[in-house]
Amino acid sequence: MARFLSFSPKRFAAMVAKEFTQMRRDHVTFGMMVGIPLLQLILFGYAINSDPKHLPTAILDNDRSTFSRDMAAAMKNSLYFKFTKELTTEAEADELLRLGRIQFVLTIPQNFGRDLVRGDRPVVLLEADATDPSATSNAVAAVRQAASEAFNRDLTGPLLPLRTGDGLVDLRMHARYNPEAITQFNIVPGLMGVVLTMTLVIITSLAITRERERGTMENLLITPVRPVEVLLGKILPYIVVGYLQMILIIIAAKFLFHVPFVGSLPLLLLVSFPFIAANLGVGITFSTIAQNQLQAVQMSFFFFLPSILLSGFMFPFQGMPEWAQWIGSVLPLTHFLRVVRGIVLKGNTWIEIAPHMWPIGLFLLVSLGIGVVRYRQTLD
Repeated sequence: MARFLSFSPKRFAAMVAKEFTQMRRDHVTFGMMVGIPLLQLILFGYAINSDPKHLPTAILDNDRSTFSRDMAAAMKNSLYFKFTKELTTEAEADELLRLGRIQFVLTIPQNFGRDLVRGDRPVVLLEADATDPSATSNAVAAVRQAASEAFNRDLTGPLLPLRTGDGLVDLRMHARYNPEAITQFNIVPGLMGVVLTMTLVIITSLAITRERERGTMENLLITPVRPVEVLLGKILPYIVVGYLQMILIIIAAKFLFHVPFVGSLPLLLLVSFPFIAANLGVGITFSTIAQNQLQAVQMSFFFFLPSILLSGFMFPFQGMPEWAQWIGSVLPLTHFLRVVRGIVLKGNTWIEIAPHMWPIGLFLLVSLGIGVVRYRQTLD
């Protein structure tokens, strides 16, 4: 008993030195301990913005008067709107909103300037892609303030009394695809991509790493089974698991959260396959690098963290700086979220989602290619 109760500073120092030595030799774990806090600091400090500005906006100006230009200039000066497209038809506006290429459409009617100086309060329509309510709420509030001050410079002389009116324009807001700004309509469909990214990368990397730790991988290799057959046999069950997770989320979205499913369910299941395979490719690659299961989890988390923060799931994508958007555009989750929300909330077809499918396909080829090559090298 005395031997257990006695404390030796020398033995204690030896144990501390041993742990530091082991930590120094485990380069992957040490890198993650330093890299993950730095990654969080950079992303939360520089990339994340819950009050997005300079949102892409299109204008359909049917009046082209001084006062219509004043309205657009006031919105631009609020810093929430960035006019990127000048439209000629309403059909073009509908297409851009459905594709997600713009966040707002400002429609100014004919005879806008004439009706304004008469005091007739002309109607101005602002349509918003409200699939992500957090991306538009502050901008919608800012446009009302901009409309009340937009024309002060030109309302002089005989027009000066108009400044004291109750509101020079009748500003009408139209929130498309999520008119009641229900957060669950945006979050729940996005969970399909987030859950698949988190589970498939971690489970795949752990499953293969676990085989090597237990020594059962060598037993597989002495059987007639070829390496490619081992690899396909490993990942196929997780493709099934991925689809089961999707089906559970779809059922919950429909019956628990009452998310409207406007688009095609078979199309959603079909286009999900490249995304599932891309995440499996990342997991395979991590399994060839990790020396143990702890390292596999750490590397998976290192991939998952920027995916969830830079994809537009938690924070508005348009509110991030340009460099963060470039990084986010490389990640498959960013494009898959747009595909899922487009099909579920907007009823998008293959034509509308095709621009987001080729980046997922390219990431699939790269990740799965690297994973297969490294995995064969590991087996050999």
